[in-house]
Amino acid sequence: MKTVAACALLIVCFAISTLAQTPDPTQAKKTEMKKLEKMAGLWKGSGWIQQGPKRENFTGGELVQVKLDGLALLVEGKFTNSEGRVIHQTLAVLNCNEQNSGYDFSTFLANGIAGVHPFKVVGDHFEWGFEIPNAGIVRYTIKIDDTTWSERGEFSRDGKTWMQNFEMKLTRALQ
Repeated sequence: MKTVAACALLIVCFAISTLAQTPDPTQAKKTEMKKLEKMAGLWKGSGWIQQGPKRENFTGGELVQVKLDGLALLVEGKFTNSEGRVIHQTLAVLNCNEQNSGYDFSTFLANGIAGVHPFKVVGDHFEWGFEIPNAGIVRYTIKIDDTTWSERGEFSRDGKTWMQNFEMKLTRALQ
């Protein structure tokens, strides 16, 4: 009986020791999310968007907040034209995706369109995009330094020839 109890105690001690040595999976995700940390803050500025033949200028901003103790970023954008009409409004969540060694960008637009898109750190900038079935590909390039957020959107029907359809320049605002 003492042998059985000693074996059981040894197994429990081994299991506890093994669990104590297992790295915290959330810590690895938080470390990856730190690469996106410079996005956090309140950003204000202007830009333009072209949908079909109509090009509209806008002003507004992005509010990017660190959430869940560093596991996600909440991105809210609202932009209006010179008459004050909202022409571009977004809500998105960025989080680490360990399956594809990148990030998921879950986007929600005011026009009802939503999706989950790959978001990548590429050198000194970020890239994300999506396909529009039977139409083409949209891609965005975001460059951020301490005070400036520059974003460029492009569209391609064939993945080779690109046409710019969006540009935004924001400045970090004091909160």
